[in-house]
Amino acid sequence: MTSIDVQALTKEYGTRRAVDHLTFRVLPGRVTGFLGPNGAGKSTTMRLVLGLDRPTSGSATIGGRAYATLREPLRQVGALLDAQAAHGSRTGRDHVRTLAASNRIPDSRVDEVLEETGLASVARRRVKTYSLGMRQRLGIAAALLGDPEVVMLDEPSNGLDPEGIIWIRELLRRLAGQGRTVLVSSHLMNETASFADHLVVLGKGRLLADTPMREFIHARVQPSVRIRTTDPTALKSVLAGHGHDAEEHPDGYWTVHHARVEDIGRLASAAGVPILELASQEATLEQAYLDLTAAETEFTAQPSVTQPQEA
Repeated sequence: MTSIDVQALTKEYGTRRAVDHLTFRVLPGRVTGFLGPNGAGKSTTMRLVLGLDRPTSGSATIGGRAYATLREPLRQVGALLDAQAAHGSRTGRDHVRTLAASNRIPDSRVDEVLEETGLASVARRRVKTYSLGMRQRLGIAAALLGDPEVVMLDEPSNGLDPEGIIWIRELLRRLAGQGRTVLVSSHLMNETASFADHLVVLGKGRLLADTPMREFIHARVQPSVRIRTTDPTALKSVLAGHGHDAEEHPDGYWTVHHARVEDIGRLASAAGVPILELASQEATLEQAYLDLTAAETEFTAQPSVTQPQEA
């Protein structure tokens, strides 16, 4: 079983601690979303796992071994950290062929990954002519080249069009379904919710959460009910009589917080309140994430203050 194991990992740059005594494990057979505000230490952690930086203390291993000690790293770990890393004057195919040659991987595999990532038709164009989305696909092709057991991608959806986002989502699910270990850093909460099984969340270099995604959401966001009626006065009275606080929206519906749809439906029915709409409002990953990381964001926009005008 090839897992990523981070143990008491710390990285300091001068007086700044980018990663602070971090411990977590990324297991095979599932997609682990790697989340955190800007400056939380995600990219630094991934660089430490891949041996691109040396930790101040602690360890990061892949299958129990440091990346630098792997005999054929590209066959064991595929990674995309920077879509701009490919040399602009090379063709896409030559970029991947160079990686293949240095890792004793046949050219036939080069063509396979270019086809898989949708780049076969542009493989002989120079990389400097590629859009950001095409460069992302090229980086993913390179990550998949050695058919690795571990795949690490930093913001893989960046620059992709809607079709590309659907493609990367299906790719990640397929890789995990094949038993691979998949770690994906992303700022896109809705997109992460579509592919992740498990979450590791950082804040200011520290571990904030290491939990299945559904548990993460349900532990932080209470259920609510959306309801619409022709008699809002009666509805509010019934809800208040049973300890529920309802919030009215300009669009004409009400939200009942910390409630379940079956309970609200039962109360309204018993009181004869006419119901036009009754639905459960699902908690989202974005809501849960913002609730957890509100105090951990390094860069936040402050609300503008309107200055009083002189008379």
